[in-house]
Amino acid sequence: MADKIVERIESVGIVGCGTMGAGISEIVSRNGLPVCFVEMSDELVERGLARIRGSLDRQVARERLTDAERDEILGRISGSTDFADLGDCDLIIEAVPEVVELKQETFRKIDAVARPDALIATNTSSLPVMDIAVHTRRPNRVLGFHFFNPAPVMKLIELVRTVVTDEAVVETAREFADRIGKVPVVVGDRRGFIANQLLFPYLNQAVWMVEGGYATKEDVDAAMRHGAGLPMGPIALTDLVGIDTFVGIMDAIHSQFEDTRFAPRPVLSQLANAGFTGRKAGRGFYIYEEPGSSRMLPDEDTPAPPDPDLVSGWTTVGVVGTGTMASGITEVCARAGFDVIVRGRTREKAEAVAAAASRSLQRAVDKGRIDEEAMVATLQRIRPVIELDELATCDLVIEAVAEDADVKQQLFARLSEVVKPDGVLATTTSSLPIVNCAMATDRPERVLGLHFFNPAAIMRLVEIVPTVRTDRDVTEQARGFVARIDKVGVLCGDRAGFIVNTLLFPYLNDAVKMLESHYATAEEIDTAMKLGCGYPMGPFELMDVVGLDITLAIIERLKEEYRQPSYEPAPLLRHLVDAGFLGRKAGRGFYVYA
Repeated sequence: MADKIVERIESVGIVGCGTMGAGISEIVSRNGLPVCFVEMSDELVERGLARIRGSLDRQVARERLTDAERDEILGRISGSTDFADLGDCDLIIEAVPEVVELKQETFRKIDAVARPDALIATNTSSLPVMDIAVHTRRPNRVLGFHFFNPAPVMKLIELVRTVVTDEAVVETAREFADRIGKVPVVVGDRRGFIANQLLFPYLNQAVWMVEGGYATKEDVDAAMRHGAGLPMGPIALTDLVGIDTFVGIMDAIHSQFEDTRFAPRPVLSQLANAGFTGRKAGRGFYIYEEPGSSRMLPDEDTPAPPDPDLVSGWTTVGVVGTGTMASGITEVCARAGFDVIVRGRTREKAEAVAAAASRSLQRAVDKGRIDEEAMVATLQRIRPVIELDELATCDLVIEAVAEDADVKQQLFARLSEVVKPDGVLATTTSSLPIVNCAMATDRPERVLGLHFFNPAAIMRLVEIVPTVRTDRDVTEQARGFVARIDKVGVLCGDRAGFIVNTLLFPYLNDAVKMLESHYATAEEIDTAMKLGCGYPMGPFELMDVVGLDITLAIIERLKEEYRQPSYEPAPLLRHLVDAGFLGRKAGRGFYVYA
């Protein structure tokens, strides 16, 4: 085996021109390099060229490319059925389906024709690269080159080195990734790498929620878009990935880690076997206008929209509490036209809520979002009080006090004595059992959770959480109320974490475990999740904002509720909290702040 390794990639070969191979061909050619792809038949070659041409034509139609630029890009791409045509390429990328035997056979064919100094890469997203590399005579020239779909758009590339990959190979690959406008993250050879190992358990957990009837697919997706700021909900993303692809990736990751959270939920295999493989088939969890379309059609499980008319007679909302959440809820309700009675333990604290609302509204005026007249009218609807009896005429009372079960239950017992019989009582708890608050009252059928997200004046989501005792009419009134205050309401059951925290915090915990295993740095993991999955923040950036102490407390509560061994908080997270490194508020968490 020759010692020389190509130092700069000037030509690229690709085996397979499906969705991923076509995308890689396009992005490489757009950056000025010649590309030769190989397919199994002339028909597949023509189909691959048509796929690339169609993508470029769409860019021309959107005026992102000129006709001349499109033709120039296409002129650098050729297709063939002969592996020998790859013989002069500096880099050959395998992009065949995620079947280990098929990839191994492909690598044997590539190895037979590739130059001794050429690099060979696999685009696998879940299989061990070493299992593929050993089917060549040059495993030290092999690495993973995991593009993300759609390859022309997604910025991340995971460069996967095996235990025998030469460092010079990694450096050449890194330079090539930079040249084609991608951001490379170098990782070790572990199934799922960074992004998929963190993403797919989260998706699987979301499927479990829908499969078990805990929440509808629409509500799970809306919760994660509006509550966590994700660009796409997990169920819609599962359909986009392809349910058959999803099952294959989960099976591969599960075979290495044997964690039940990596075992694909039974409904996934059922849908895949039925041919309902997601958006590409026109049906998965959702029904689409046609195969490949992104337009979803309603089905028999699609929930009816909320009806604000159900609370047309409501005029007054009570808010108990004087913290940040209480201030935000007060502002939101007053802006929606409700008279708001804010109860604090002292006059000063109650009046501070009105003052906080005033400051927030002034900022909205300064930014041109509302006018002075609307601000004045809103503030006139807020009335601070110190006696619970003042809440007697409220149609809805929202509790927003400390996250202490005893305090909340005592408060609900008192509220049930003073609030009118047909008044609805709600708690903003994010982790405690709502039914315990309900059973402290004489009206458990009129108690539910309204979990606002902080800052309540800005965040669109409210998780509406009925208990097993809540009347359906009250639940529908709550949906109508949330719509009336211009929020997005999602329904879910009464268990710790509801939708967002149950899906979000195990993912954060998994990221900490990945960090403490020394698989990747915090910066690399954050980069992978932002660029590979479109997340607005990486997991470590997010934990520093939320607070590591709060993150730990929520994970501990989920562990207590679900008794899932994998929910055990990462030791590193505990150590950081014990050391006082709580995130931005402390000046240091996973990152150090000025």
